[in-house]
Amino acid sequence: MAVIASVSGLNVAQTHMAVEFSASQSTVLWIINIYTLALAALLLPLGALGDRMGRKPMLVVGLGVFGVATVVAALAPTAEVMLAARVVSGIGAAMIMPITLAVITSTFPEEQRGKAIGVWTGIAGGGGILGMFLSALLVDVADWRWLFILPAVLVFVALAMTFKSIPNSRETSAHRFDTVGALVSIVAVVSIIFVLQEGPERGWTAPAVLVGLAVGLVAAVVFVAWALHRRDASLLDVRLFRERGLSGGSITLLVVFGVQAGIGVVLFPFFQAVLGWSGLLSTVAMMPMALAMMMSSGLAPMLAARVGARLTMLVGVALAGIGMALLALLVSVSGGFLFVLPGLLAMGIGMGLSMTPSTAAITSSLPREKQGVASALNDVTRELGTALGVALLGALVSAGYRNAIDDKLHGIPQSAADIAREGVANAVEVAGATGPHAPDLLHAAQQSFVDGWQQAMWAGAVIMGVLFIYIVIRGPKNTPSAAADEAGPAERSSGKGSHIKA
Repeated sequence: MAVIASVSGLNVAQTHMAVEFSASQSTVLWIINIYTLALAALLLPLGALGDRMGRKPMLVVGLGVFGVATVVAALAPTAEVMLAARVVSGIGAAMIMPITLAVITSTFPEEQRGKAIGVWTGIAGGGGILGMFLSALLVDVADWRWLFILPAVLVFVALAMTFKSIPNSRETSAHRFDTVGALVSIVAVVSIIFVLQEGPERGWTAPAVLVGLAVGLVAAVVFVAWALHRRDASLLDVRLFRERGLSGGSITLLVVFGVQAGIGVVLFPFFQAVLGWSGLLSTVAMMPMALAMMMSSGLAPMLAARVGARLTMLVGVALAGIGMALLALLVSVSGGFLFVLPGLLAMGIGMGLSMTPSTAAITSSLPREKQGVASALNDVTRELGTALGVALLGALVSAGYRNAIDDKLHGIPQSAADIAREGVANAVEVAGATGPHAPDLLHAAQQSFVDGWQQAMWAGAVIMGVLFIYIVIRGPKNTPSAAADEAGPAERSSGKGSHIKA
């Protein structure tokens, strides 16, 4: 997971890539986004193949593919080569991510599994922020191409540890691999992620976005129908979503990761355009949330063992909702970082407490021979949630900013006012060319961004409130005996068709 997290902050190098490759901003965005498309699309199929072919070989091959692609990206002479390398990196990451969690759930003894999942969840949740920090640091002190040197080194370390410490495990199945389900799932996931990524850029009514949405919805319906037809032989038995653990865990992760990603969209412009901080200092300011998330993820299994998974999830979701409300209530142009810190800490603790039991609920709901699929479902949910959160909260911030700034541009030259309406970063950039109007334009843009921030944070708080009610009604069962029942499908099949080799 650390290998993948180390390249998660590539967006901090957008300007550098555009200049070096003489590429448009849209091309650079494709270089960044194509990785997520390839990763999310292949998680389920490759997770299922890892269950059948052996998890250790799949992890070794994935690390090799990811490492080679990372080296090519570091040396890429053109944007086209970089684009291809990012696609291959996404394929390698899709081989790695499901296996890391599947190894934990299929080989760790039950009494240690919760703690191991907590560590995995903490790294997965906080790794993106840590990756952005490392990326910003490398861009500031070295060159953007060093963003790919670090993961290449980590690949060698991970390969050595894999050969030495990770046992191989694979499962036998009475059914052939669900090729049709795999292909349809790829179409569905690619289309939906494409829509969520391109909608804010092209406009939600753009022909390509509408076509992508239609294709994604049709493919999703076809996937469900095919899975119901194939039943136990399907890539993912969708009937299992009737279980409270699987459905509750999946929805919780979708929402929590969406809110986390959406906060990132809001925080970086605030730190840079409102507080005037550098990219590196802005990533440092995100670290308290990441550290709180990682620590509470480690504590969540102990809390769940005492009070139950559902109550732990409820406490986490409630804290995350309170964090969103604090971010809406306390933020101001003049308040600075200390006024948003309480909300960030509450968000970090709440997300950590909710993510670990949600992940455990998902993996315990699928049988042991499908732990690669369970892990992949967990990862797909996170990727979809991230894309959805960026699109939704980002759109709310942009809409709130534009609505607020329209009434604050009286007296500003028309050309500068038009640029300022596009976003707070544009307003900061053009303000210097407006002469005596610069202070007024800067204040108007910063205050308008705060207005949009508050609108997005209140929306996030409402979403967390709805999630809280859902978990109360449909969350995982809370008693030890019921928790064992939730884990039944996995535990009952733990000795069936499983082969583990040292």
